[in-house]
Amino acid sequence: MTDRDSMIRVSIILISGIVFISFLGRVHLFDWDEVNFAEAAREMILTGDYLSVQINFQPFWEKPPLFIWMQVLSMKLFGINEFAARLPNAICGIITLLVLYQWGRKQAGRNFGLLWVMMFACSVLPFFYFKSGIIDPWFNLFIFLGIMHAIQYTTGDPEQKGRMHAALAGLFIGLGVLTKGPVALLIFGLTALVYWVYKKFRVKARVPDLLLFALIFILVGGAWFIILLATGHPETIREFFLYQVRLFQTKDAGHGGFVLYHFVVLFIGVFPASVFAIHRYGFRNEEPDKVLNDSRTWMMILFWTVLILFTIVKTKIVHYSSMCYFPLTFIAAYVVHRASLKNENLSKMQRILLIPVIWVWGVGVGVLQLMAMFKDKVIAMDLIDDPFAVGNLQAEVPWSGFEFLIGLIFIIAASVVIFAGKMKLVTRVFVFLGLTLSFIFATVYFITPRIEGYSQRAAIEFYKELRGKDCYVETLGFKSYAQLYYFDKPVPEKPYRTGWLLECDIDKPAYFVIKNTRSREYLEKYPELKMLYEKNGFVFTKREIPVH
Repeated sequence: MTDRDSMIRVSIILISGIVFISFLGRVHLFDWDEVNFAEAAREMILTGDYLSVQINFQPFWEKPPLFIWMQVLSMKLFGINEFAARLPNAICGIITLLVLYQWGRKQAGRNFGLLWVMMFACSVLPFFYFKSGIIDPWFNLFIFLGIMHAIQYTTGDPEQKGRMHAALAGLFIGLGVLTKGPVALLIFGLTALVYWVYKKFRVKARVPDLLLFALIFILVGGAWFIILLATGHPETIREFFLYQVRLFQTKDAGHGGFVLYHFVVLFIGVFPASVFAIHRYGFRNEEPDKVLNDSRTWMMILFWTVLILFTIVKTKIVHYSSMCYFPLTFIAAYVVHRASLKNENLSKMQRILLIPVIWVWGVGVGVLQLMAMFKDKVIAMDLIDDPFAVGNLQAEVPWSGFEFLIGLIFIIAASVVIFAGKMKLVTRVFVFLGLTLSFIFATVYFITPRIEGYSQRAAIEFYKELRGKDCYVETLGFKSYAQLYYFDKPVPEKPYRTGWLLECDIDKPAYFVIKNTRSREYLEKYPELKMLYEKNGFVFTKREIPVH
């Protein structure tokens, strides 16, 4: 390792640390996923049961505990708050960029490593995910590390370091299973199978190495399940795997989507890497470097495997295709690197596609501000056919009036860079990526808190006001985890159902939050519910202790 490499690594740590860790606690956790995992971590701390994953102090079958353990450790150090819930992913971001630089530098030199780092860090969704409290960044990193060692196994001499790479691949895929479930093995296995078929079954793999991979994978990935079985919790294992099957067969409520959903998400969401990845030449020509050539093949296979797999899955959620961020940014870096070696510049197709997506993101920021400033006129036009959305828009959220400049400056500056005269390709791309990073960071700081102000803040403030009071707090007619986390729900003395709170003799007041689309239904059905007030699409109600 040279001094220059050390300096680059330190720079990656410092810069990514600043952009990923700063302002993590500026916004409340978003319902569902962020609050979901943070609540599971809070309940672990509250109950002292670090083996079982619980939500609302009931078994939660959907996820293994590794990421939640990370959040527990963070909360032990920094308290139960938004910063602690999101810190594990910020750390994941720093590690991810270091891994990309190391692997990219090893294959095609420093410039390629830095290009890959910038493509990943400066694309919209990858950046946002490292500032979130969802489970996918670590899950994806573990799968990528497993594939990275599989690449090194297939391109090296199995008798040299093959056993080590097989063991490490098993370790990381096992950690992926402990993070989110058997989908880690499914993605890895399908990618490896397609690669094996593509290579016409001529991949050298020794049986002892495959057995070592399987052994390490079972010990690591199955550790939690083995402990559950040993401690007499086979029902948790059964329900966990039944949920994984249902996930592929059915559509979660509110999470459907059209067939090309993930194609659109990746093109718009992983901008600008998605556009840079579009190339005017194929990948048929073999690279002289075997590792780079094989990496390119693995990445193409990984991209299409994940994209096709989650296109088939009926549940459509943005982060389901997030594993594609690794191969997509690799391909983008590869295209730019290869074109720069040929003294080429942006293709006509890339220029044509960059402009509309720049406008989508830039104008989007301005539209949000205009809707907020002229919300009364927007509501009066009766264009929004959703009473809850209208209620959201009525929130009093302060805007300075200059937020549109974030998008306007980005549109102008990015367009100038695209059409700048004699700027070399690599320089043009680095400047463009830097502009995109600045735009994303400014959006996170200035726009995201205001979006949260319209979407959920009224409900969360209500839950926080009740924190510490001896009462019940629930939602009616919609699914949420925010009332658990922000009310700081204590461990109940005995389990209860929402129906009991509504119909039976209760021992303390019960508060209910209802969306305005269903408030009349519940208020008519349960006359003991008294409306406290309505705010931003939410109706807040209370049921007193019955008097006989």
